[in-house]
Amino acid sequence: MTDLPSQEMLEALFGDRAHLAIAYAEWLADVGVAAGLIGPREAERLWERHILNSAAVVELIPEGAQAADLGSGAGLPGIPIAIARPDVRMTLVEPLARRVDPVQKFLEDVGLDVGVLRARAESSEARELLAPVPVVVSRAVAALDTLARWSNPLLPVGGLLLAVKGKTAQDELSRTSRSLRDEGFDEGEIKTCGKDGADEGPKTEATVVVLRKVASPSGRRRTRD
Repeated sequence: MTDLPSQEMLEALFGDRAHLAIAYAEWLADVGVAAGLIGPREAERLWERHILNSAAVVELIPEGAQAADLGSGAGLPGIPIAIARPDVRMTLVEPLARRVDPVQKFLEDVGLDVGVLRARAESSEARELLAPVPVVVSRAVAALDTLARWSNPLLPVGGLLLAVKGKTAQDELSRTSRSLRDEGFDEGEIKTCGKDGADEGPKTEATVVVLRKVASPSGRRRTRD
């Protein structure tokens, strides 16, 4: 890893749990790469591209909230959020055992209290075990309309869907607006979390699409296999 943040930045984001963030980065660069959870080239840019980008989302999550990370994969963004915000009750939702097993072992090894559910986000099992969950987060998993459809059975009216996206977030939000309305979500907004003001070192910035569920799905909702 070549992009390790300063101790000051680590403490600002993770407080006295900074050592857990470092352990997670080391695990991603080792086991994460070996298990195919992240690509080998990602090991040199873990902090800015993955960990800090994920942790920046915490400013959008209400205090003491229960949250679910859909399609969590290597635990992103759920694990960095859980490290930065121990008040958030996080559950990672991931269907593939080859991803779930090493992530669960890491959590057990470091003593991090994060739930893991091996299931598809849209499955009845996820709905039965998690719903209602007031906050759903996701990163680099699916298009907004698909995320809305997966999240809908889990979220109560008033719940939040926080989707970490890139530079094309506004285009995607505009393109999927009708489907999002059909799913019962508001028009959404794009938030820039964290900051990129540091002259040196990794950035903490993340672009997040914030969608609030305001109603049940309409009759125009499309069904897919």
